This record gives sequence, structure tokens and C-alpha cells, in this order.
Amino acid sequence: MKIENVLVSPGRTGFFFDDLGAIGRKAVRDGAIFQGKPVTEGFRAVRQVGESILLMLELEDGQIAYGDCAAVQYSGASGREPLFLADTYLPVLRKHVVPFLKGQKLTSFRELAEKIDNFTNPDTGRRLHSALRYGITGAILDAVAKGQKKLMCQVIAQEYGTTITKKPIPIFTQSGDNRYDNADKMILKMVDVLPHGLVNNVDVLGSDGSLLLEYISWLKNRILTIHPHRIYQPILHFDVYGTIGTIFNNDVQKIIRYFEKLEKAASPLTVRIESPVDMGSKELQIQVFRELTEKIQEKGFNIKIVADEWCNTLEDIKSFASEGAGHIVQIKTPDLGGINNTIEAVLYCREKGMGAYLGGTCNETDISARICTHIAAATKPLQMLAKPGMGVDEGYMIVFNEMQRILTLTQSS
Repeated sequence: MKIENVLVSPGRTGFFFDDLGAIGRKAVRDGAIFQGKPVTEGFRAVRQVGESILLMLELEDGQIAYGDCAAVQYSGASGREPLFLADTYLPVLRKHVVPFLKGQKLTSFRELAEKIDNFTNPDTGRRLHSALRYGITGAILDAVAKGQKKLMCQVIAQEYGTTITKKPIPIFTQSGDNRYDNADKMILKMVDVLPHGLVNNVDVLGSDGSLLLEYISWLKNRILTIHPHRIYQPILHFDVYGTIGTIFNNDVQKIIRYFEKLEKAASPLTVRIESPVDMGSKELQIQVFRELTEKIQEKGFNIKIVADEWCNTLEDIKSFASEGAGHIVQIKTPDLGGINNTIEAVLYCREKGMGAYLGGTCNETDISARICTHIAAATKPLQMLAKPGMGVDEGYMIVFNEMQRILTLTQSS
């Protein structure tokens, strides 16, 4: 099977691009927008419409394979690549990538994906933007699967020597800043891991951390209110964007004492804290994460910390996992570029005993979410993100239903 033609189009994502630097400096929320000036390079406003590029590969038998190029919500932050705008990158695709893909034989996903991931733009001498590599390799996986009349997860399992899961991978939903109504939706649906909470500035956390403690207490009570007669004990996972470090001046001992309060507030539920600190560099982030991990283990706390900021690429993930910097690593799929890197990241974390959270961003598409569900089915991460969007229902439906299709189809024979 070969690629006969390649079509591309501008598209939308399931959320927005947000300037995290400006939000951290207390840009004022005004309905669905933010008032204030952007501070991160490339942003024209604190919040911008999420853009994607839609890729369609026409195969020689008439089938169409799909992949969507998308970047994370907080582009340009914590060492990430710059803002991904369709008008900027469509010409690159049309000039250099489309001619390369036309006529390519679809014998191996892994081989062709690695070629794309290492593809150099002749005009700049640099690799393609991670969002481009993400979408192109997703389309290649779909194309190889259609050419071989297999599911995408079956192609991954065959080429990487894995087996397909026989049970659903736990799904993690995120609330955005509608922390209460969206939490209710999660609890009603008995989601495995919740709620994220979007603790992206100190005003949400509380200057002493008290507001997060209050929110945890509310969540516990709400779970019992909605499901009084059922055993439902979800994992509580909060993304705090370094704000705990902010209020405690990155003092490890003070952070550990605060973790003890979080654990007591959540008991008997397990707590996961994503990005408790943002140290401003990968090296310092690894150092402090390692210290926090050791202290948590010494204390025996029922709390896990999750690496995200400064853990963007496959090489970064390997560094965090090898150093024992955290209990879990978020594999933020668009940041890794080619989805071959996402596959390898999950497998590497599992090999090293590091929890692999197959994440991503609310700012993706339905196509990329379904592709990631197939990656999860073939690699068995600790949990996977419901995406795209921040409304809970839509992203959860897309990922949950795709996982159910995979399980039904692979266990039907």
C-alpha cells in the first residue's frame, strides 16, 4: 500500500491557546476571555482560538487516513515550542512534507514515523514543529492500519512487541475552572481519576494553600452525596502549575508539611499533585522532584507527585524516570512530536518503574484523542487523559467509547 495524495486544511481544536505567563501574573478573567497583555512570545492576546491542521492521506485503494496537528494549551511555557498557528505552518507542510509523503510505501509505521520525526526543514535546518510531527505520524499510523486491515493498536502491538490490554485503561478528566459543576459530572459518571482543578495561580490555591484543602473536603463529601450506597473511590489528581512552590518559596520541608495536610484531607482517597513546583529549568526541576519523592516515601504518605513542566520531550521523560524524579510522568503527547516517541515514552517509564500518565492537552481534536486511545490500549499506561476540551462530557465520551470499541473488537474472536 502507498500514499497516493496528501491533503491539508486549517482546523480548530477543542479549546484555546492560553498565555500561562500572563495568567500567572493575574490576567483578569472576563467571561471566556482574559483582560490584560500577553507576555509569552507569539501571543497576540492572553487567550487565542485553538488552531490545528487537518491532514488527510489518500491511499492507493481509495481509503483516507486522518491525522490532526495540534499543540498544547500553554504553548511557549516551561521550555515548550512556540505557538502553533495554521497560517504559519501550512506552507511548510505543502512545500516540504506533502512531496515527501507522496508515494511512500506503508510497510512499517515505526520506520516512516521515525523518518518524519527526524525530518529537517530545508529552509531552516531544523526539525518540524512538534505539532506537525504529532499529526503527521498519527495519520501514518492510521494509514498503515488501514492498509493492513488492522486496528491502530494492533499495528503498535505488532511493531513494538506489546500486547493489547484486556481491561479499560483508567481515564482522567479535567475540570477547567468550572471546578464544581464539572466535578459533579465526573462523579456522576464514576470517572477513575479526577478533577485536575486548574490551580494555575495562587488565588485558586490560597496564599497558605487553604483553598485547595477546602476543595478536597468538598470533593470527598460530594462523592458520598452523589453515590451514598456505592463503593466509589476515585483518585484525586490536581494540577497546581508550580503554585505550591510559589507560596512556600520552593522550601521542600514546608511543601512536605503541606502534603501531609492534603493527604489527611483526602483520606482514604489517594492524592496526585501535578507540578507542585516550577523551578525554571529541567535540572533544578529534577533535583527538587527527586527530593520531594524521597521525602514522601520516607513519610509513607498516600500522595504521588506528577512531573509535567520541564518534562516535555522523550529525552526529558527518560531523564525524570531514570533519576526517580517523581512517582508519575505526564507524557504530554503533542510536546513529544511523533507519536512513536509517545509509545516509547510509555514503555520506557514502565521499564523503569515510573508511572506513565498518557496525557496531552484540552487543546487537541477528536482524531488525536482516538489515536492516543489506541496507543494506550497497546502500551498500558497508568492512566490516560479524556480529551479534547474542558467540558468533561465530550472528551470523556470520545476516549471512553473508543476504548470500549477496542476491547470489544480485540476480544470478539
